[in-house]
Amino acid sequence: MRPDAIVLFDDDAAAAFQPFSATRPAGELRFGALTMRERVSAVFAAPCIGHSTGSMLAGWDEPGAPPAIEAGAVPADRTILWWCSRGVPAWGSTLDDVSSPTLLLAGDEAVGWLAPAGSASPPAAFLAAPAQYAAQQQHRDAPRQVLGGGVLDHVWQLVTRNAAQLADDIVHAPGAASPDLPSHVAGIGASGGRLRVGRDVNFEPNVVLDCTDGPIWFDDGVRVRAFTRIAGPAYFGRATTVLGGSFTAVSVGPACKVRGEIEETVILGYANKAHDGFLGHAYVGSWVNLGALTTNSDLKNNYGTVRIRTGAGEVDTGEMKIGCFLGDHVKTAIGTLLTTGTVVGPGANLFGAGQPPRYVRPFAWGSSGGALHEFARFIDTARLVMRRRGVELTPGVEAVLRRAWNATAGIVP
Repeated sequence: MRPDAIVLFDDDAAAAFQPFSATRPAGELRFGALTMRERVSAVFAAPCIGHSTGSMLAGWDEPGAPPAIEAGAVPADRTILWWCSRGVPAWGSTLDDVSSPTLLLAGDEAVGWLAPAGSASPPAAFLAAPAQYAAQQQHRDAPRQVLGGGVLDHVWQLVTRNAAQLADDIVHAPGAASPDLPSHVAGIGASGGRLRVGRDVNFEPNVVLDCTDGPIWFDDGVRVRAFTRIAGPAYFGRATTVLGGSFTAVSVGPACKVRGEIEETVILGYANKAHDGFLGHAYVGSWVNLGALTTNSDLKNNYGTVRIRTGAGEVDTGEMKIGCFLGDHVKTAIGTLLTTGTVVGPGANLFGAGQPPRYVRPFAWGSSGGALHEFARFIDTARLVMRRRGVELTPGVEAVLRRAWNATAGIVP
């Protein structure tokens, strides 16, 4: 069956996807070629009408995305698919016809709740921890359906599992067939549907596209400048400009400017990395601006596993290659060097002598992180940056940013 609408919910684990969950629902994070929300809507062929989140994100209303809504405000007169924002449904998944609320599992973990018209929304215990709810004795006999796919357990898996998801999305996501490449572009292994090119995409001469290890997708309006080499799997979002350099296994969201060496990295959207410098195994939020030669390390000198700061404290990722995680609206000065596993909170502005610490709190003013950026000045800059791209800062998003700043400043509402 096809649901009438989808509601994505951030469970407790998704709320710990810091630094990104401080300023946006986890369903709006990019993974592979799509955001989590875009994939769920495409797989189940239904619109997402909102994100059910915690109080810190109440009122969030970014343009082009469904807003944050309260669970109690979801209409009961239609069939609603409630889906955990960490869930990654397999392409081709379909829902059975149901007459009563049904638990949905991706693999062996509960990730969704299908509520037929006239039935109640899922209980708060399910929205907080769906897997724990489904495992409780009193719920083990509840109707359930097993789907393909999986669940992201940790924020760093948005990076470590991204390349495989990219390859899957580029092959299966809806879209028109690609035209032939211009004669001045070198395509390696690009036949057999391994290259997707949208409308009004422009390639300058001396561009190399290597699809040997995975497909490549250029969305509408992408510009690729000369002396660019791209190795798949890779996705470049609408109206992004690729200014030259080497790109391997990257997901770049809409309206970005990217240059230099970028590997195994996700850039959410509306970000600038317009100069040389290395990004590896990193996740970059929206409205980030990286100064010239900003570079991160993604490998420790002793080749050990990388520890990072999360919402649950410092944890060992178990991964040898982890770069940096930069929240929304982060800015770096020229020559900024980020050590392995660095986490920078939203709104931080890194400049000054010395290398930033491995954890920089939100809205830090300066690389030491000691001072706090004045909120009025921060928001004036954010509004100016967004207007340059034709995007207005909404009152709802501003309120979310204000709450995040207050939490950092220790101001109790």
